[in-house]
Amino acid sequence: MKDSIDELQQALVGMRDIEGPDFEMKMSNIQTWVRNAMNGKFKDPITSYIERIGQLTSNALALIDKLVN
Repeated sequence: MKDSIDELQQALVGMRDIEGPDFEMKMSNIQTWVRNAMNGKFKDPITSYIERIGQLTSNALALIDKLVN
């Protein structure tokens, strides 16, 4: 669980300073962190909490994908 939370925190920090010449690289990093968070945490026994994280992560990834495309 902690790893997914760390990945999401990295994504949030990355979104604070996303502008600039290296936008594509930063966006790619954010997408990676969010995907890692989604893939790594569906094994935890606290399923309701994990399902909520999955929903929020999925929403965040959809917003990030919208920004890139």
